[in-house]
Amino acid sequence: MDAEPELPLFPLRIVLFPGGLLTLKVFEARYLDLIANCLREHQPFGVVLLRSGGEVRQFEETIGIETTGTLAELIDVDSEQAGILHVRCRGTQRFVIRSTRQRSDGLWLALSDPVPDDDPVAPTDTLLAAARGLANAITALEARHARPFLEPYRFDDAGWVANRWCEILPITALAKQKLMELPDAIVRLQLIDEFLRKRGVVA
Repeated sequence: MDAEPELPLFPLRIVLFPGGLLTLKVFEARYLDLIANCLREHQPFGVVLLRSGGEVRQFEETIGIETTGTLAELIDVDSEQAGILHVRCRGTQRFVIRSTRQRSDGLWLALSDPVPDDDPVAPTDTLLAAARGLANAITALEARHARPFLEPYRFDDAGWVANRWCEILPITALAKQKLMELPDAIVRLQLIDEFLRKRGVVA
């Protein structure tokens, strides 16, 4: 019987959401190998939030990671200088970690289970202001030549709207993690809407 495939993990101090854009500057040997393997095998890797420890490996450092993460699918990889990769990825499906192990080179591997995608559901009437507010925010960002989101834009999808707001709001990584884990896209957007209204971003 074939062994269950292990998911390589990339612990970071940010939360990757489904549909999100992740850019990385990769220089550690373990992650250069990870990217090379993912390119060769056309496979994603898992992004998980670091609870403790650093992104760059330190001798005998203990790290703590969240048990729910998001798969990252490579979009493009550039190498402008030896030993450094500039990587763009798309967040796809969430997953829950069952167990982990660490290789001798420091790379973490996990056995994991997929988390169902958000049901495609339109924002309710009371949440349309949050969708319009996001459209306005994107227009303002693009006017400054900032494009933090991947197209196509899906303002008719509550989960997509909630996830994009989560990526740009000034809230803690732990708060973003809890929002990412919520199984109901409407509930996630309702919490975002409450935050926006309290701060006068939408009325």
